[in-house]
Order: sequence, then C-alpha cells, then structure tokens
Amino acid sequence: MEALFIAQVVVLLFAGRLLGEAMQRMGQPAVMGQLLAGLLLGPSVFGVIWPEAQQALFPAGREQKAMLEAVSDLGILMLLLLTGMETDLKLVRKARRAAISVSAAGIALPFALGVTVGQFLPDSMLPRPDQRLITSLFLGTALSVASVKIVATVVREMKFIRRKVGMTLLASAIIDDTVGWTIIAITSSLALHGQLNATILFQSIFGTGLFLFVSFTLGRRFVFSLIRWTNDTFVSEAPVVTVILIAMGVMALITYLIGVHTVLGAFVAGILVGESPILTRHIDEQLRGMVVALFMPVFFALAGLNADLSILADPRLLALTCGLIAIASVGKFSGAFLGGTVGGLTGRESMALACGMNARGSTEVIVASIGLSLGVVNQDLFTMIVTMAIVTTLSMPPSLRWALSRLPLHEEERSRLEHEAFEAKGFLSKVERLLVAADDSANGKLAVRLAGLIAGSREIATTVLHLGSGRPEAVLSAVTASSSAFAKRERRTTPHVMLRTSAVASDSAVGREIQRGYGLIVIGIDRTEAQQGGFNEEIARIAAIYEGPLAVVVARGPNLDMAREEALNILVPVRGNKVSRRAAEVALAIAKMSSSPMTALYVLGTVGLGAAQRRLRRPTTTHHYEEAVLKDIVELADREGRSIRTALRLDVSPEDAILRQARLGRYNLIVLGVGRPAGDTLFFGKVAAAVLENADCSILFVSS
Repeated sequence: MEALFIAQVVVLLFAGRLLGEAMQRMGQPAVMGQLLAGLLLGPSVFGVIWPEAQQALFPAGREQKAMLEAVSDLGILMLLLLTGMETDLKLVRKARRAAISVSAAGIALPFALGVTVGQFLPDSMLPRPDQRLITSLFLGTALSVASVKIVATVVREMKFIRRKVGMTLLASAIIDDTVGWTIIAITSSLALHGQLNATILFQSIFGTGLFLFVSFTLGRRFVFSLIRWTNDTFVSEAPVVTVILIAMGVMALITYLIGVHTVLGAFVAGILVGESPILTRHIDEQLRGMVVALFMPVFFALAGLNADLSILADPRLLALTCGLIAIASVGKFSGAFLGGTVGGLTGRESMALACGMNARGSTEVIVASIGLSLGVVNQDLFTMIVTMAIVTTLSMPPSLRWALSRLPLHEEERSRLEHEAFEAKGFLSKVERLLVAADDSANGKLAVRLAGLIAGSREIATTVLHLGSGRPEAVLSAVTASSSAFAKRERRTTPHVMLRTSAVASDSAVGREIQRGYGLIVIGIDRTEAQQGGFNEEIARIAAIYEGPLAVVVARGPNLDMAREEALNILVPVRGNKVSRRAAEVALAIAKMSSSPMTALYVLGTVGLGAAQRRLRRPTTTHHYEEAVLKDIVELADREGRSIRTALRLDVSPEDAILRQARLGRYNLIVLGVGRPAGDTLFFGKVAAAVLENADCSILFVSS
C-alpha cells in the first residue's frame, strides 16, 4: 500500500526529528533520538501498549516492509557517502603515529574479544550454527569500531577539534571507520559464500585491496575530473549532486561485483568526493540536507523497529547483553588507552582517547543491520548489539567531556592554535577556485603570472579563460609555470589548471564562466583604462556581473612584459581595514611564491585638516594605531615565513605618499586594496583613481 508507506515515512520522520532534537538539547547525538524513535514505535513499547495499532501501522508483511527497507538500504549508502566526505585524510597524516597505534590496539583487542564471545554463544543465538565463525567475525567488528560521527560531534562541541588529542581522536576514529568497513566488506563476502576457506578469504582480501588501490590512484583523478567537468559544463540545477550520487552507486556496484559489500564502495566514494578541490560548501549542504533530513531518520528508526527490547525480560539474554556491553567497553577502553601510551601520549591524553573511542553509535547499528540482512545475525543478537550501541554511545559524551576538561594546554599547542586561528581569518585560505580572465596583452601576461603565483601559494584550482585570438596554450603554460615552481621547491601539490578559450566579448565570456563558482577573479585585458580616465567600460561590465572579490591588473613601467619573469619589488599600502589587509595577504602570497621583496606602507595624513583639527589629534593614540597596523602586517608576513620592510609617511595625502614611495623605492608592482561601491561605473575611490592615473609601475587592484 503506497498510502501506508507514506504514513510510515511521515511518522518515522516526525518522531525521529522530535526525539533527535530532544537528545541534542540534552548533549547527546541526534542519531540516538532517531534510534530511540524506532524503539518506541516498534514492538518494544508501542507494540506492548497498543499492539493492534502498531501492527496496523507497521505490518509484518514482506511486501510492505520491503518498501521501507529499500529506503533504508539507500540510506546506508548515503550515510556512508556522507561519512566518507567528512573523512579528513590530511588529519590522519598529521596525527598518524598516535592515531595508528590507538586505532590498531583499539580494534585488535575488542575484535579478539568479540570473536571469542561469538565462539561460546549458545546455538540458539545463532541463525546458522554451521557459520559460527562468520557470526563471530560480525560480532567482533561490531565491538571494535568507533563511530567517527559521534566522536566528531563531541570534539567539535568541546572546541577540541584542533587540539592534539582532538586531532588524534578524530584521526583514530577515521582509521577505525576505514578498517571497519573494509572488514565488513570482507566478512560479508564470506557470509555470501556461506563458508570460510583460504581461497575465498584470499579473493575477498585481494579484491578489496585492489579496489582501494585503484580508487586512491586512478579513481581519485577520475572523480576529481568528473566533478570539475560537470560543474563547468552543465547549466541545469544541482548537476554535481547527481554526479556524486552516480559515482557512489557505480563504486558500490563495483564492490558488489568483486564480491564484497556495497558499503565499502559508498564510503570510498565519499572520501574521494570530499577531497575534490571544488566541493563547495553549497554542494556539501545540498547532500547533507538530503541525508540528514530523510535517509538517516528512516534508517535508524527502522533499525529501532527491528529491535525488540522485550527479549531483555529473559534473565539469560539480559545477562548476555550486560556482558556484551562490559566486554565492548573494557576491550575498547583498554585497547585505545594502550595504543595512546605506545603512541607517546600522556596518561590524561590516553584516558581522553579511551573515553572517546568507546562510542559505537551509527556504525554498529549499520553493522548489525547488514548482519541481519545477510542472515548471520538473528533477531536476539541484533537487539543485543543495538542495545550495546545505545548504552556505549550515551555514556561516551559525558565521560569524554570530563576527560577533555582535565587536559592542560601546552605552549607548543597554544602557538599552533593561534596560528590556525590567524589563518582562519585570512582571505586566500577560503578561496577554492580562481578564475583568471586574460588576453595576450601586457596586462593579460602580468595577470597570468600573478594569478599563477597566487594559486600556487594555496594550491588553488585555477581556470584560465583566454580571451580573443592568440596562443592560449602559451597562457596555460605560463600559469602552470608560475604556480608549480614554488610547489616543486616546497614539495607541495601543483594546483590543477584548466584552460578555456573565448573569441567573444570578454564581459559575455566571463559572465558565463563565473556561474560555475569562483572565489576570486583576476582580470588582465588590453583595454583596462578609459581615454577620459578611470576604468574601461568592459572592466566595469565584468565587475557589475560578479559580486565577489575581484583583482584588476594594469601593467606599466620599464618591465612592461612581466611574462619574461623580471624580479618583482612589491609595495602594498595598508590602512588597518579589511580591504588593505586582503591586499597585503595577496601581496604576501605573490612575494612568497616569487621570492620577491615587499614593503608595507602606512600613511598618516593630516592634509586637508584645519590647524585646530590638527592640534586636536592625539599623537600618542595615532602613534599606537599606526604601530598596531604595521605590526599586524608584519605578523601576517611572519606566519607566512617572509620578512618585509615597513614604511611610514606623515602629513601627506595617501595618493601622494603611495606615488612618491613607489618612485623612490623603484617598486615595479603596487598591490592596492580597494572598496567597490555599488553602481554602473567602476570606481575604487579617489586614491585608487589617482594611483591608476599617475603611477609609473604596474598595479594590482584587489577589491572587496
């Protein structure tokens, strides 16, 4: 019945949302509320209070249940896709030593205990007594893997996400998840074959290993290229989301064809998608909203529906469940604590790791659901595993909060956190994609060079839009050369560069291109300046159709052809506001990449003020302010590993000070931060207009 199916989904979503909200307000994961919603609506509570109504809403008929289970099965894949997207492999690399030892010991000990318990379970607890070892392997996996989502939730809430123990905890949970889903894939393969022998085990392990190797080599590049091509080619709504779902489905089918479970394919697809350089926050939110709002509540509520807590009225099953919880908790706690100690962590840090790794949450529910669907876990054992997951998950947040609150902040960690907080306030760190729109003019060549340097400083994926006739391949090679030189020197990844060409008017071409999503546009075209002064109408039209950060390049001076890689000497005026700080950040990126000298100029002008106004100015206050502005820029340079010069000019207009300093210091590039008022005419202010009209050197205007 279609109407009954819709009613079931509505009830599960409503109850899951309410209880999830209640649990989150109590400091518990929302997923526990969704699981409890299923328990309340199932035979455990609703079925006891009003069995007729419960059976009417959730009948036992196979055809009706299959409709909900189809949504649930898709929900497992979607949930694993989202989990993979949240998997930060860079975090694992940073904390790999302690994380690997914590995860290895934290998996090995409870896994061994779980397999041992499975070998001693009575035959009545096994759906297939002849496959006891496979059931034991599922039980061992359920006891050994931590839930990365639950761990991440509490660590973020406690603001420990960038602390050493928080990074180690998350990295360990990520490794747990990766290893756990690999074990599940192999164990499921054994369950499908119905037997365990050396040949089947080798095929499962070899097939899984080959899949992982190909995925993280060829598959990584293919997924990146596919997402980028889709984003840059399609004009319909949300095409990237569709391609991500297709990639998830294809990889799930590949794992199915090689004989392992589809969850591994979905999880690995999520990792590859999450590492894509153009996975924007908007795309992430679109996928997350669909998973969190629909698939997660239905899946976890259905898991709760399949559990029957009334079996715990049997003293024997209650004792077995309590024993399972104790073994799972002690095994995971001891293994993680031992791993932390071996990994060089202090006793308090190891204690926090042990508390955090003890949450099972969604992972165990998925493992138990897979075991139930494969017929290697019966209804009673499924309920016991779900109960264990609930108890360990609900007990983890308070214990982890207690353990984290006792950890002191060391000086080295404080310094790193301050650096990361400083970095988070930056502009370039938030730019995911850069567009350089350039022709073959001197302005275009300089724009290409500067854009390549900016992109290389942060490994920003770059698109080159070559305008007009000429040699677009030369433009592409120029950007690549600029961005890759520093990357090779510092052994970093060279940012991806894509070439596009257009022979039409530049504003039309740029207008179409910016719809693909960019965080910064660098423009270098021949007709930058108007004959009557100011910017050309073409530049104004481009600025009018793009509301984001814009950089306009004007090439001048004796080294007009910047494509010949003349040494740069950079001057950046600073005023203590956001636009000048953004320009300083861009200038530092260029200076760092090209190993060029840079000077920060602060102008304290009183020109135009009356004598009385000048007397009223407080020298001490302004002196402290100018020092603070220059100190902020010097600190920004220090964090980038650069040393810069500073200059101060008093009692002169800003435009005169900039032009005079540029001539005296023989600077060949001024990087000027400017505001951009609304309007049809592009006007960056009178200072920028004066510099544009009178400067003898090249200029890079960086607008808000």
